[in-house]
Amino acid sequence: MRNLDLSPLYRSAIGFDRLANLLDNMTTTEQNQPAYPPYNIELTGEDAYRISMAVAGFDESELDIQMEQNRLTVSGKKPAEEGKRNFLHRGIAARNFERRFQLADHVRVTGAQLANGLLHVELVREIPEAMKPRKISISSGNLLQSSQSEAPRADGENAQAGEQAA
Repeated sequence: MRNLDLSPLYRSAIGFDRLANLLDNMTTTEQNQPAYPPYNIELTGEDAYRISMAVAGFDESELDIQMEQNRLTVSGKKPAEEGKRNFLHRGIAARNFERRFQLADHVRVTGAQLANGLLHVELVREIPEAMKPRKISISSGNLLQSSQSEAPRADGENAQAGEQAA
């Protein structure tokens, strides 16, 4: 069992309690999730990802993909077999499954495709304009002088306006 001590993070960072809860939930749910079906997660671009799941034997109508907040859930439900089949060897698992993925902020699903027994789920991270880095211009003036000269007087007038009137 792995324990992660995040107390040093709390001493110097503010607002990361959500991250600590996410890490704690990830360690507990990863142990409880079954290994079926196998999957790959690949980086296909700078901000693009693909989850590929081996879902042999499942039809599109038996698969379900849902995204709620920052959680992606892929599930497969096979209908009950109508007739009893006599297998000599059954190596292809056709059991129901549910696989959950925790997504980062601003990651959304752009599409899904079923081909050759693989379900491909395409994801992209889109950072809003307000959160992208921006250049701050530097003015060449003394901010201290300009802020003092424009300080309001006790009578509510601007200091410069009072000097001009005098």
